[in-house]
Amino acid sequence: MTAATLGGVPTAEITVDGIEPRHVVLYFHGGVYVLGDAFLAADLASQVGRRTRARVFSVDYRLAPEHPYPAAVDDALAAYQALLDNGTAPSDIVFAGESAGGGLAIATLVNARDHGLLLPAAAYVMSPYVDLTLAGGTMETKRAADPLLSPEALRARVNDYTSGQDAALGLISPIFADLSGLPPLIIQAGTHEVLLDDAIRLARQAAIADVEVTLDITPGVPHVFQAYHAMLHEAGAALDRAGQRLAACLASAERVAV
Repeated sequence: MTAATLGGVPTAEITVDGIEPRHVVLYFHGGVYVLGDAFLAADLASQVGRRTRARVFSVDYRLAPEHPYPAAVDDALAAYQALLDNGTAPSDIVFAGESAGGGLAIATLVNARDHGLLLPAAAYVMSPYVDLTLAGGTMETKRAADPLLSPEALRARVNDYTSGQDAALGLISPIFADLSGLPPLIIQAGTHEVLLDDAIRLARQAAIADVEVTLDITPGVPHVFQAYHAMLHEAGAALDRAGQRLAACLASAERVAV
């Protein structure tokens, strides 16, 4: 793992043995837009890269409250634009992210489309945080089951990121964005998390927009359970499924590009 930059945005570049060097995972870490960094996310990001057989750039986007919206969105788009400008074909790129990073991955797809950029081959989001209005039904129905997050904890950080902007804006809460034209989405979540409904509603909105979508729900596991791959069988299995699907999307996009 080495420090790098893409479009002036700091990143952690992660390379594992046996990969296809042309293929790139652009990874966005979680932390409700106020916590975390590219290097802390490197373990989970590397697991995605290993299973997808791709290099990983984990994006160290600016964080709120010092840098509220649209800083993270701008940094994510700049990193993707730089990959393209550096000669990486969009068909050789996939996005991935967990929690807020999953939301940022979807927002970046929408933003890239709206800027006229060619889109990556696919995106993989784990327990995506895509609704900062916190309107999902499982905010309440899964409150007791979730050992990590609560509506109160999420709500306390919303204004740090939105800074007075409408939380329902599509690039803040991509559940409300026009998702048409996006590449295949792989969405995973556990049943013991208040953000379960974000994943379910995202899959529904994507399907309504004619986007190919895989919704993969694992029972009895918490938010971003994939991070516990060293001790939780379900985590490794979920990462394996996602890696296989991402690799298939890269192969399919490569055939189309040729």
